[in-house]
Amino acid sequence: MAMKRALGVLLFLLWSPWALAVAPYISADRVAGGDVVQVLAAVEKKTGAAGLTTLGKYQIQGMPQYAVLVVSNKGILDAIHRLGGSNIVGAGIRIGVQSDGTVSYMNPDYWYRAFFRSNFVREQAAVKAVQERLAQALGVGAGFGGDERAAFLPEYRYMPGMERFDSDKNELNTLPDFNAAVTTVRDNLAKGVDHTAEVYEVVMPDKKIAVFGVAMNDDKTGDGRWIYTVGGADYIAGLPYEIYIVGNKVYSLYARYRIALGWPNLSMGHFTRIVEIPDEIRATMGRVAGTTPEH
Repeated sequence: MAMKRALGVLLFLLWSPWALAVAPYISADRVAGGDVVQVLAAVEKKTGAAGLTTLGKYQIQGMPQYAVLVVSNKGILDAIHRLGGSNIVGAGIRIGVQSDGTVSYMNPDYWYRAFFRSNFVREQAAVKAVQERLAQALGVGAGFGGDERAAFLPEYRYMPGMERFDSDKNELNTLPDFNAAVTTVRDNLAKGVDHTAEVYEVVMPDKKIAVFGVAMNDDKTGDGRWIYTVGGADYIAGLPYEIYIVGNKVYSLYARYRIALGWPNLSMGHFTRIVEIPDEIRATMGRVAGTTPEH
């Protein structure tokens, strides 16, 4: 009897959310290889047919064989509109493509647990719907990129003492009002401040929230450089980085959180190779937010 009870407890734990492991990325069906722009167009055609709207495209500096398609759909945007606040970071749904025809996409079940946090259960139907739409468009292969316990993702951090989603290091600048914040970020990205560019934007004026996807193209500290350094090219659906606005404040997830969330299976040895990158990213985002002048 005691053994049966123990087995029952074990089965409960294995099937409970505390034990459920979730991968950050899903392998999709391959498409014909060729120039990465052609591959990107083929994937965009599939997502469009499934009702996913293109927000932007990102060809990563120094990685000519890789690109990212960012899409969204009404269901997930409606969920974000209902939630408001920092949940706006989840507006972009990222799909990675390679010139050999390899395609992968962010796993909504992973990323929205982290981004929506305590609101995930409330909006789980919208997350499931977008996951089904991605599967319809691109197919469903194996999950990859590392495994994190589902119940840990709302409070995720790489290790004790490191930043979480709501780190105080996220806040970059305070502007007079929401419109001034949006204009500042938009204008600085248009000017290419600190070798940046806009990949996409989603602005919800009535909720006073906005998010911009930021291409970081600096030869020494940009996305292509640090991804190459840690060997993380297969996980390009973790890009681009986001800068977001809530009210009159500009934020960006601190990189020791954001990089670890997107590349959770990297070892501490990998991260020591890019130890300067989190603060470099914060400095770049600060200049985009108008905190400090471009160097």
